[in-house]
Amino acid sequence: MDILRKVRDLETKIANRVDRTMGEFVQSGTREPLEIVHAIVEATLQEIQASGRGRRVFPFNAATVLVVAPSRGARARFEAVLADGPSLRTRIVERLRSAGCEIAHLDVTVEYVVRSQKSWGNPDFHIEFARVAHTEPRPPDDDPKPVRLDVTVLNGVAERRTCSFTATRIDLGRCTEVRDSRHRLIRTNQVAFVEGSGDVNQSVSRRHAHISHEPRSREFRLHDDGSEHGTGIVRTGRTFAVPRGSRGVRLHSGDEIVLGEARLRVRFESATAAHAGDVTVESA
Repeated sequence: MDILRKVRDLETKIANRVDRTMGEFVQSGTREPLEIVHAIVEATLQEIQASGRGRRVFPFNAATVLVVAPSRGARARFEAVLADGPSLRTRIVERLRSAGCEIAHLDVTVEYVVRSQKSWGNPDFHIEFARVAHTEPRPPDDDPKPVRLDVTVLNGVAERRTCSFTATRIDLGRCTEVRDSRHRLIRTNQVAFVEGSGDVNQSVSRRHAHISHEPRSREFRLHDDGSEHGTGIVRTGRTFAVPRGSRGVRLHSGDEIVLGEARLRVRFESATAAHAGDVTVESA
């Protein structure tokens, strides 16, 4: 008799466990993921408020959706539904607009939890609405102000000892105008060393180098244009060569540019002007 009683007790315990498990399954696992998505979208309509004159508003701009996914498989099935169609945010916004609400901004975040809370109104999901302040991003500057580059000749004789530029390209070389064998103008040097004014000037090629400027990054770069005696930069007592055929070397305000034996100094406003790090040469 004791054995029969124990068997009946064991059967009763097993039956109770099965009943509890089935009850949990019925509570949270009967609806398909797509049905849950539709329920979430419809739940947002409950937050619509009347604002007078027949207008309707949705008072929130952020929503965190907590979805019950007790296993990786359940989460994967829910994510597959969202990946196969419009995002949850798109579904919510479209439904609100169809209900007469204009939505300017709405952030929707989906998070997954193992089980629901007793305070939830729905066993499959819960939505936490909020209204947060947004800082409007500054629109990109489509027409950034040019940076002025001041050039001072330190060694050699140039057409002008000091000059200022706001151009995106400044050519450096000997003579103002460079022409080919048929006397056709092929280049105009904005910083021009005088022809026949000693060995220093003669070490400057007619097409020696140029400075390029990128307005958005506010960077100036020095390029060698195939000079005969080379181009370099002197910075904090160190000299860096500018290889021919490279993408150039970034200039710092206060750098000295070496053109053969000639020298000139450049100054400009730059976020990196105060830094005197090493030069990085970028190959073409």
